This record gives sequence, C-alpha cells and structure tokens, in this order.
Amino acid sequence: MSACTSCGACCASFRVDFSVFETQERGGSVPDGLVVEVTSSTRRMRGTDHTPPRCAALTGKIGATIACGIYEWRPSPCREFAEGSDACNRARNRHGLAALEGF
Repeated sequence: MSACTSCGACCASFRVDFSVFETQERGGSVPDGLVVEVTSSTRRMRGTDHTPPRCAALTGKIGATIACGIYEWRPSPCREFAEGSDACNRARNRHGLAALEGF
C-alpha cells in the first residue's frame, strides 16, 4: 500500500493552482464545482487557499485513511506530486507524520 492512500498531508498543506483548460468547463476533467478562479487563465482547488489549507475533494483523516473524491479527474499538480519528495516530507512534517525515506 502506498503512503499516499493513508496520508493526505499534501492535500492539506499547499495551494493547488492549474490551467483553466484542466476544468470541465474548458474541456478538461477537474469538476467546475471544486475550483475557484484565480486569474482568467488559472484556477485553484477549492479549500487549498484556506488557513489551514485543505482540498475540498479530500475526505478522511490526515495520516490515517484518506481518499480523493476526484482522483481520476485531479489536476496536474496533484498528478505530478511525488511521494517521498522534499515537498511531500514538508507536508508530512506539518501534520506530525514521519518523513518517507528511500524514494
């Protein structure tokens, strides 16, 4: 089992901005109801600009059992986020989780 299926720290640590072309409205797959406009060309996952951030598509408890409600349709920053990366370990640290090693 991947740490990503039980962690979710990244989904509750960072803003998630992406191209408007990734939204359903513009031919992409990210559901329009889960995005907010940043600029005419950029959208953000709803909830990721809150303090503390938490993506509106995230369900469950950080560090226990989590799920992404739009996993198949998630935006590129989420697809590209690397398990065990420096950013991953910073997010895990923010939520009191041990760093992942060996990635």
